Amino acid sequence: MVAPATAAGELAAWEPSGEAQRALQHALLAFLDARPDDACDRSCVPGHLTASALVLDATGEHTLLTLHPRVGRWIQLGGHCEPGDASLRAAALREATEESGMDGLEIAEHPLHVDVHPVTCSLGRPTRHLDVRYLVRAPSGAQPRISDESLDLRWWPVDALPAGSDTVPAMVAAARV
Repeated sequence: MVAPATAAGELAAWEPSGEAQRALQHALLAFLDARPDDACDRSCVPGHLTASALVLDATGEHTLLTLHPRVGRWIQLGGHCEPGDASLRAAALREATEESGMDGLEIAEHPLHVDVHPVTCSLGRPTRHLDVRYLVRAPSGAQPRISDESLDLRWWPVDALPAGSDTVPAMVAAARV
């Protein structure tokens, strides 16, 4: 499982773009400091860190989104930290690989974007996801395969994202900086 100290190191090494992202970075660091034992564990009821990925194709012109069964909208790939994840970065890459069915994905060294949102996740209790997002690039010609964690999986032009795709446009904008 991702140790909160490891997650804090990853977030501290990141240079956010803009004051809003910097404020969220500090909020996540404060949460990690306040929850040194369970901040990355889904059993942490007040909230927990999750890891996700903005997957771009080799040209950077399309992003891979999943039609999430519980959320009912097109969103980026990602999810909870698992016991074998050494870092948030590793969790994001694992989730992107599992949910896309693609090998050879390359992940950026530092986070791209962070977000905090209310959710009722797998334990059935309302909580918050403190989501740390990474930029991931797919190799040329990569073809995704739908997993059982998705209703659908599709490449979307970064300039024509589906309605209701939440913060995907903000992640795309951050990737272009």
